[in-house]
Amino acid sequence: MNFRFKKQPYQLSAVKAVVDCFKGQSKNDGITYRIDPKKASKQIGHTQGLLDLEDELPPGFKNSDFTISKDTIFENIHKVQRDQNLPLSDKLEINSVCDINLDVEMETGTGKTYVYTRTCFELNKQYGWNKFIIVVPSIAIREGVYQSIELTREHFQEEYGKQAKSFIYNSKELSNIESYSSDAGINIMIINVQAFNATGADNRRIYEELDEFGSRRPIDVIKANRPILIIDEPQKIEGSAKKESKSFASLKEFNPLMILRYSATFKKRYNKIYRLDALDAYNQKLVKKISVKGISVKGLTGVNAYLYLQSIEVSPSKAPVAKLELEIKTKSGIKRVLRKIEVNDDLYELSKELDQYKGYVVSEIDAYKNKIFFKNGVELSVGEAVGDVNEETIRRIQIRETIKAHFQKEQMLFSKGIKVLSLFFIDEVAKYRIYENEDERNGEYAKIFEEEYTAAVKDIGLIYDKDYEEYLLSIEASKTHNGYFAKDKKGKLTDPKVKRRGESAGEADDVDAYDLILKDKKRLLSFEEKTRFIFSHSALREGWDNPNVFVICTLKHSDNTISRRQEVGRGMRISLNKYGERMDHPETVHQINVLTVIANESYKDFVTALQQDISETLSARPRVADANYFTGKYIHIGEEKIRITEDMAEGIEYYLIQNGYVDRKKNISEKYHEAKNSNTLAPLPDDLKEYG
Repeated sequence: MNFRFKKQPYQLSAVKAVVDCFKGQSKNDGITYRIDPKKASKQIGHTQGLLDLEDELPPGFKNSDFTISKDTIFENIHKVQRDQNLPLSDKLEINSVCDINLDVEMETGTGKTYVYTRTCFELNKQYGWNKFIIVVPSIAIREGVYQSIELTREHFQEEYGKQAKSFIYNSKELSNIESYSSDAGINIMIINVQAFNATGADNRRIYEELDEFGSRRPIDVIKANRPILIIDEPQKIEGSAKKESKSFASLKEFNPLMILRYSATFKKRYNKIYRLDALDAYNQKLVKKISVKGISVKGLTGVNAYLYLQSIEVSPSKAPVAKLELEIKTKSGIKRVLRKIEVNDDLYELSKELDQYKGYVVSEIDAYKNKIFFKNGVELSVGEAVGDVNEETIRRIQIRETIKAHFQKEQMLFSKGIKVLSLFFIDEVAKYRIYENEDERNGEYAKIFEEEYTAAVKDIGLIYDKDYEEYLLSIEASKTHNGYFAKDKKGKLTDPKVKRRGESAGEADDVDAYDLILKDKKRLLSFEEKTRFIFSHSALREGWDNPNVFVICTLKHSDNTISRRQEVGRGMRISLNKYGERMDHPETVHQINVLTVIANESYKDFVTALQQDISETLSARPRVADANYFTGKYIHIGEEKIRITEDMAEGIEYYLIQNGYVDRKKNISEKYHEAKNSNTLAPLPDDLKEYG
């Protein structure tokens, strides 16, 4: 499979926003300079030699300095902000590293790596700048960025007639820095912040005079290029709002021409020139919808009977039916079994007369409230469990619900050529794989998975798509799951080293594990690959951005190191079909692309926390749709850009009020969103029709 890249208008808009900030800048191709005149190392064939003669030094090509003033840049920024309907910067926001800082806000899953890579090409095309450094906070992001640039190589060759040379900085492969400096084309260095700000010997080499590098300091050779710094996830590097971190302050050593900052969640804000936040991304259908299946333990005094309400099924021809798990006495002992339950069913009888179910007669099944009621006063909501519920029970329920959600999506998407993947995050390898001497066997979760998968296949019912049925039955339970973890020297799966502090707390820096995840990205999208369920360590979470992850389940206790937004972020990308095409048709994108999260807490708790995470990032977004908000904004009619006058703004406000599209506080109402999504908005008044 080859990924097919489209030119997305919102991505082109983000690129243009950066480029337009430098209108008036002269285009200068190949500004040459003399590379550091100490002994310069040069790659000759496969031999590393030293050149002592200055006249044999290769010329260096650096970014040209600004030919426009800071005042002009600030005016350009204001023009871009007006065009993007963003608040105007009061001044040119600077920091200790650089005087030119631009913020590009993009929601997770909308392709910011593509955007800043394309921005490199466009800045080169318009102004001749060709030296870029992408600074990332972790190895996971570093490896992902490098792979993304490699995947888009042919795409940008077609778009711009050239390719970028990219490499990951390695203190022991210094010839890359030599090539970076001496090459006149687009050059992109990718470096994680630890590579130049940690105390280890390898990390300090960038600041040391090295014999094998002609007695030069690598940082001096790099800084001579006046690189443009692109910071991915700057909030993980910069420190607090009040104090810059040492990592960020050390970026001054690169002598950057400017800093471009890309993130979905900024802590510090400079000059924001583009915004595509969570609300924009959802409304424009650029990311998946989110569905949450909550699971919680309900503590009821005096209740010993185990019950778990999985779902309530409805049909037009009969009353609602509950799918309830209860304990049943069998010849081999007591087992927990899923049963379909109707009104007046007696659980005491169904359980073969287990005492704990005396009095449990179903009085009502309410499909609207998603509840089941018993005559003894006990009631359960879908996703709730009561009675003897330990951690193993909860994990088994989560795994079962993941498989169920997976099958539902698979039946719908198989005929469309879309491979469905489900992702389990766990906290230790031993729960997936156990090693004893030279033998290995399934851990607790792998064992539960195979049991529940086998049961789910038997319980799936009638399948109308015979091709899907054949596909499903051709895959054994043991062959359809796989583990992606770190490995030890013997090739055995092992727990990665996890960071305990800072913005990257809870993440791992295991290059081999991330390489495996990224290497298998394409393969996992193929139907020929039997793996559909993936187990991975939660510390490797940042490495997962496979677009066909449709179900995410975290089989560990929630903690404060991972927000709910981060939890869903690994599955927000729009899916691809087997031809590598994005499934983003406006009419079907949110029918196809729905991410289901199997939460290890109640639906209400998870959704409340997720909404809180998102709302915190929307704080700068105006909440009130009144005339003051609309006045001075711009709208585009064809190629023409029109400024909204005060009179037009008052007309828009009146239209919204008249049609019930705002509430008493002028907040946009649900009625507006429903009408917009169904294309049933009321017609505009005559004086505004030409702008509709």
